[in-house]
Amino acid sequence: LSTRIVYHIGGGDNGGSVGERVMRTVGSVVIGCDIEDVFRLTNDHVAEWSQHVIEDEVIEEKPGGVGTTFRSATEDHGRRMDLLGTITRHDPPTASAVHLVGEMFDLDVEYALEDLGDGSTKVTQRSHAAGKGWLNWCVRLCGWTRGWSSRTALDVELQSLMALCERS
Repeated sequence: LSTRIVYHIGGGDNGGSVGERVMRTVGSVVIGCDIEDVFRLTNDHVAEWSQHVIEDEVIEEKPGGVGTTFRSATEDHGRRMDLLGTITRHDPPTASAVHLVGEMFDLDVEYALEDLGDGSTKVTQRSHAAGKGWLNWCVRLCGWTRGWSSRTALDVELQSLMALCERS
């Protein structure tokens, strides 16, 4: 199957001016696997497919998923970062979302899954990052130069998710 990545990177939720959200990414991939398996692997096995998440553990589980808290450890260029997360949406097998809080930035990530009817599933990931402190100013000043890096990282993440799903 081919992968199609669609991106929108920019400052602010209003389409360009710098606001609360300083960077947004959107990417999609078609995975040759049924929607239930893709949903389960996308949400319950993040450390297995993500190139950045190295640990993912539940702190407190809530009935139905929403409100469940967890800790994710990420690593990028040898630097470890811990994030505290909360599940904000859990609608199997079509949608999920989390809110992550870290020292350098806060991140909202949403997944929308669509059954394409032929045994394949389209996964769309949307993320909104808000930098904190000096990172906020760096993104505001240099955000356009980070666009290529963000597109490449999202492409790698979605390709890795597709590989895990299609071999499971």
